[in-house]
Amino acid sequence: MENSIIDLIIRIKNSYLAGQEVLVSPYSRFKEEVLKKLVELGFVKNYEIEGEKIKSLIIKLVYNDKGQAALRGVKLFSRPSRRIYVSYKELKPVMSGIGYAIISTPKGLMTNKEAKKVKVGGELLFHIW
Repeated sequence: MENSIIDLIIRIKNSYLAGQEVLVSPYSRFKEEVLKKLVELGFVKNYEIEGEKIKSLIIKLVYNDKGQAALRGVKLFSRPSRRIYVSYKELKPVMSGIGYAIISTPKGLMTNKEAKKVKVGGELLFHIW
């Protein structure tokens, strides 16, 4: 797959739909940054990096007491063929404030709320709720 972030997010979504506890994905530094943000937001429990030359990410998923997944849905925006850029003024709440927009900014990966505070825009990667 050309865009590894799309691949990672779809793998996480499909693993939640299948009811899996653990997911394995190929490693990249950008994927690690996205996972740090997802752990911070509570959509992923934690992750580990495994391997010496060929690294992989071992991702542990979060379920509540009733067995419901922490991740309800995802909407992808930027693709390799079409990049979507937004200014901080264009950022709106996702699902009435329940979800987050993940944006790649010059200051690193941020949510829509963080980007509005810092007044910085960037490439809109996906919405997650």
